[in-house]
Amino acid sequence: MTKSADVMVVTPHPDDAEFGVAGTVARWTKEGKDVVYVVCTNGDKGTSDRSVKPEELAKIREQEQLEAARVLGVREVVFLRHPDQGLEDTPEFRKEIVRLIRMYRPQTVVTADLYRRRIWHRDHRITSQVTLDAVFPYSRDYLSYPDLIDEGLEPHKVKEVLLWGGDEPNYRTDITETFSTKTAALHCHESQMSAIPYEGWEQRLRERHAALAEGEDYELAEAFHRVEILW
Repeated sequence: MTKSADVMVVTPHPDDAEFGVAGTVARWTKEGKDVVYVVCTNGDKGTSDRSVKPEELAKIREQEQLEAARVLGVREVVFLRHPDQGLEDTPEFRKEIVRLIRMYRPQTVVTADLYRRRIWHRDHRITSQVTLDAVFPYSRDYLSYPDLIDEGLEPHKVKEVLLWGGDEPNYRTDITETFSTKTAALHCHESQMSAIPYEGWEQRLRERHAALAEGEDYELAEAFHRVEILW
């Protein structure tokens, strides 16, 4: 069964999408676009609190993600629930993403940037690689995973991919009016934001997004590497 969505955001962990694309998501949903989140891992290792059990943390982070999505106007959140730090580039994981792309048929797919010249969480790199491969060619080609056709999931061609967090952005979005919504969504991830080791993170975040808007005719921006899919 297919469902329609304008945008699919494929995020490695709960809270990553809020850092990377939430201002843009809030803008899209205000414009009436349907946005779906796909959260690949359960985030069960993302803490320094030794009193919290992994299974408890996973439940907490899932609820935090649902609340953040509600704040942003995200229509649906799909939890794949792979273990944190456990993603691998496998046919099975790729097929999960292909199935969802064919199911929701988004025009735009957003995920983390694979090509970052810094320390970069491995789950981010794997999510990016698998998502890019799922977009092209596997979601497009009829003979890729032909059994999905039996599920009623016909091939789908995504029009564009936006990659957040990279070193070579070529596309910016104005988030001046939605920055407060982005920070409100981040506050929903209390188990993560309470562990930030410095005060004033909202001001630092504003300064970062102001820097990304330099040269534009608006105050705050999110930046991406945009890939238009022509074939």
